[in-house]
Amino acid sequence: MRVLLICVGRLKAGAERELVTRYLDRAKAGGRALGLSGFETIELSESAARRPEDRMAEEGQAILGALPQGADVIALDPRGKNLTSEAFAERVRTGRDGGRPAAAFLIGGADGLSEAVRARCDLMLAFGAATFPHQIVRAMLAEQVYRATTILAGHPYHRA
Repeated sequence: MRVLLICVGRLKAGAERELVTRYLDRAKAGGRALGLSGFETIELSESAARRPEDRMAEEGQAILGALPQGADVIALDPRGKNLTSEAFAERVRTGRDGGRPAAAFLIGGADGLSEAVRARCDLMLAFGAATFPHQIVRAMLAEQVYRATTILAGHPYHRA
């Protein structure tokens, strides 16, 4: 199963980008033996539309266009469901074992996700009720993806 992070906006060079790259490289190395591949980030351009509704709609179309057919679509949203790291790993395992071709994790733009994207999601996921900057959420997601591979592999990285 291919693992994708589909994100509106681009991370500039710096500590956050290096952290995301480090975690995804680790996940890629450990994921091969688990039947997981890809661990790619697809960065989509932010909309330049003036109205928030128009920005969300444009960004939503780009997100929907980037989704592989049959993917398990998991969007990050502060109103979403909180999962433990073990439950997150189980979600990845279930998708893989269920024959899903991909797990697509979505991070929307500053205005959030369009209703069309929200309707396509299989799960809305929160990393707590607080709102975090995009670059921090991306690093947190990359770490959880890596942590999921270690949990599935029985690696001692996860010690909860």
